Amino acid sequence: MSDWLKLLLLGILSVVFGIVILGAPVVASVAITTLTGILLLIGGGAQIVGGFTVEGAWGKIFAIIMGIVMALLGWSFLSNPLAGTLSLAMVVMILFAAGGIARIILSFQMRGTQLFWPTLISGLLSLALAVYIFSNATAGLALSLLGILMGIEMLFNGFGLIFAAFFVKRNGPTAQQPT
Repeated sequence: MSDWLKLLLLGILSVVFGIVILGAPVVASVAITTLTGILLLIGGGAQIVGGFTVEGAWGKIFAIIMGIVMALLGWSFLSNPLAGTLSLAMVVMILFAAGGIARIILSFQMRGTQLFWPTLISGLLSLALAVYIFSNATAGLALSLLGILMGIEMLFNGFGLIFAAFFVKRNGPTAQQPT
């Protein structure tokens, strides 16, 4: 099977999954939270085991405590996935707000350049999105936020792969290698 056809099929598959995820964003959000919980449990267990190999008493204690915290957080996500989903949505909201504020501050340092307005607008949009998430957290948006973001990312990824497939088909396999 040719490279461009593989990219095309992966792109189509990603678009289909994106549509499915957007059709059930709460289910996708809970699945993301469950997977996060599993990974935190595994990571916490590995951190605890690895903590016993750390040199120095304080380093060992810190590593083991961090492993316990990670494992407890993972267990919390697995035992109550809806609350975990809300927690992760709030983390995303905080990250949007922090990124927006940082870009707004950065934009004023770029005043007088062509990057001022795009950076300012980007920061304001991120901040507005954080405010929107915060104001609609009780309206169920927080429960579906992770699924919506994942579905949108799957769509963007799929369309990007489809466009890349047509580029590779038109320009041949040599277009993939930088010169």
